[in-house]
Amino acid sequence: MPLSSHAQTHRGTVRKINEDAFLELPQLGIWVVADGMGGHAAGDVASQLVIDTIQQAVEHCTMDQLDIDTLKNALQESNQKLQRMSETQFSGNVVGSTVVVLWVNDNHYSLLWVGDSRGYLLRDNKLQQITKDHSQVNDMVDEGILRKEEAESHPLANVITRAVGVDAKLDVDVITEELKLGDVLLLCSDGLNKEVSDIEIEKALQPGNIIDAGMALMHASLVRNARDNVTCIIVKNNLAESSAIYDNDDATIPVFT
Repeated sequence: MPLSSHAQTHRGTVRKINEDAFLELPQLGIWVVADGMGGHAAGDVASQLVIDTIQQAVEHCTMDQLDIDTLKNALQESNQKLQRMSETQFSGNVVGSTVVVLWVNDNHYSLLWVGDSRGYLLRDNKLQQITKDHSQVNDMVDEGILRKEEAESHPLANVITRAVGVDAKLDVDVITEELKLGDVLLLCSDGLNKEVSDIEIEKALQPGNIIDAGMALMHASLVRNARDNVTCIIVKNNLAESSAIYDNDDATIPVFT
């Protein structure tokens, strides 16, 4: 399948440390964004541990050996490691991370997630948020207490209800759908959607060049004085025929700051 991807991360204009981390394994059809929990101990350590654990679980797999259970087990292992780290190195303080994983295989995509890092799909120039935030405000929207348009600015907007490393039992949500030619998938930490609206994200992704789109999204968040770390990965199912899973015309250019 002719996939191309572009990833970048930035600490933003306020935070001193980048607690986001990401993983690109295009040869396996796997991309991951993890966001260490701000305000807790070692968020940068937590997000990188999640990334490293997933990479170690899949890097020796063939495409035929990979499945949803492999990825879920890696997240469960990450959860256990972070809980042990909390007890042994951080005096019981929470060491946690949100995560969103994209796996593309056999003309289908799967999203696995915990927390409020998001997965979007752009299809026929229409953007849809595929993941559902595990957050206090999202629960309030579901219960009819809060309107969706009020959620981002609500005082409880930063309160999440699930994260890797927080509870002994980790509940991972999974969605698998058909992938069509021309589809564009976006993974991001909440530092992006805090600053850039879904309408703006949709417009940025429409031109087709994922490097330009990624740069536009990052620029939009930074000029608004990005209050949080910002990470995004864009994956495109190219219309052009190709035998390679990776298209060098949209080669990945990570930006670290």
